[in-house]
Amino acid sequence: MSAIAYLNFDGIAEQAIEFYAEALNANEVKKVKFGDIPQDPNYPLPENELNMIMESSIEFAGGKIMMSDILPSMKAVTGELVKGNNILISIVIDDKQALNNYFSNLSAGGSVIMPLSEMPWSSCFGMLADKFGVIWKINSDSDQFLDKVISNKP
Repeated sequence: MSAIAYLNFDGIAEQAIEFYAEALNANEVKKVKFGDIPQDPNYPLPENELNMIMESSIEFAGGKIMMSDILPSMKAVTGELVKGNNILISIVIDDKQALNNYFSNLSAGGSVIMPLSEMPWSSCFGMLADKFGVIWKINSDSDQFLDKVISNKP
């Protein structure tokens, strides 16, 4: 079992899926719109919500991200979508060329928080906010750093 980052959007999930699939060189993209499933005739969705993303996944480099739209008609239950810094996605792989590519692709239209560089905890680390406001940590060897620090604890 693995933990999967799940991102919600306010009607722009399809744009985000396209962006992330290209930026991360996805090897599989799946998406279902609300209009793709049978509707309850007693509670039909408004026309503008039928084309929104109900569920999606993007698989890349052994990882997966899932995404959906928050329906305007459900905001009374779910609350308004608020962009924040409480969720981020971390990509940890040893392939520095792939990390450079992901960093460059994901930062397009966004902003670099920390450029890719060598740090005490990583030989290749950087942070960025993409054009959708999602924060990404790119890291080449965090597992080795964690293991080293933990093994040196008294």
